[in-house]
Amino acid sequence: MIVLKQRLHFILLIFILLITGSAAGSQAVFAVPDAAALDSEEARKLLEDSLSIVEIDQEIERISNRQKKLEEVQNDLHTKISNMEVKIKERRDQAGIVLRAYYMGERESLLNLLLSTQSLTDFFRILDFYELIIQNDQTVLKSYNQQHKELMSAQAEATRITAQLSEVKDNLIKQRARVLALEQQVDDALTASSNPDAMAKLIEEFTLYWENVGIYEVKRHFQALAEAMNNLPDFIQGSKNKNMLKTNGKEYSIQIHEDDLNEFLRSQNELFETFAFHFDDGKISAEGESGNLSLFIEGRYTIINDPENAIMFQIDKLVFNRLELPDTTRTALQNEFDMNFYPKQLVSFLKATEVKTDDKVLFVKLELDI
Repeated sequence: MIVLKQRLHFILLIFILLITGSAAGSQAVFAVPDAAALDSEEARKLLEDSLSIVEIDQEIERISNRQKKLEEVQNDLHTKISNMEVKIKERRDQAGIVLRAYYMGERESLLNLLLSTQSLTDFFRILDFYELIIQNDQTVLKSYNQQHKELMSAQAEATRITAQLSEVKDNLIKQRARVLALEQQVDDALTASSNPDAMAKLIEEFTLYWENVGIYEVKRHFQALAEAMNNLPDFIQGSKNKNMLKTNGKEYSIQIHEDDLNEFLRSQNELFETFAFHFDDGKISAEGESGNLSLFIEGRYTIINDPENAIMFQIDKLVFNRLELPDTTRTALQNEFDMNFYPKQLVSFLKATEVKTDDKVLFVKLELDI
């Protein structure tokens, strides 16, 4: 396939560039692809599909690694359960003997023997023996009960891992089918192109640029945003003159104007000097440029309560240098960088119950978490 040949060519080209860079004593430089090529909707769609193939391939690799780890955990659990079942059978037999002894009244016989002694010496001797038997009985029963609980817990974990593994395998099949379909689309588009060689070269340039510059820059911005969001509670508390945190005694609310948020972000990192957030009706967008790089993010805030109450930033659209990146990239970035806002970092006894954006303002409703 054309795409497969291109990828082999990409690898060879990267290898040559790295060798050249090493020989010159400096890093290889990747040229910025010609932005004018994106004026064609056909070219932009083709480049988006090509980048999607690269990114979904990365997702397939992540899924495959997760599948391998889950299979290792599953195998370890099955071995653990098998060993536990052998041990618990022994404890079950011992516990059965103890319970039958109580059911048949054997322990009552010992108690009667204790009460029928004729001397204190015999009484204390039999008492010591009786206590030893009772203690051993309790140890056997407690041990069986504990091992039974551990076995049930391990079996429940094995069931959960099996369900996760099944979901991961299904996702892997879907992503592989998705890549094959995209590869076919790209091959067809290249074949139908008026200048397939030039278009193939453009795909090569954008792919190299994304893999060696683009993804690094995108992650750099997301890392800066995650670090800034971690400091947002301090900013809200320290901005008393702006009165962001309000209360009527029962309910609390936070109101942040987009200008205040952008001011805060710029105080946190110089990357945000050319990067700005905007609050619209139910949406949050952020865009900026740095040299030859442009980034546009669109999303929304939602309330989550698991594993803890937080205001989660859900990315709905991510555009790099006018090319929209696939959902797999958005999900991977959300998983890698925590851009959530945690109300309990602001006030420990509050939880967020509502969040909305409208007319350049982010509004958060908070209630007592008691």
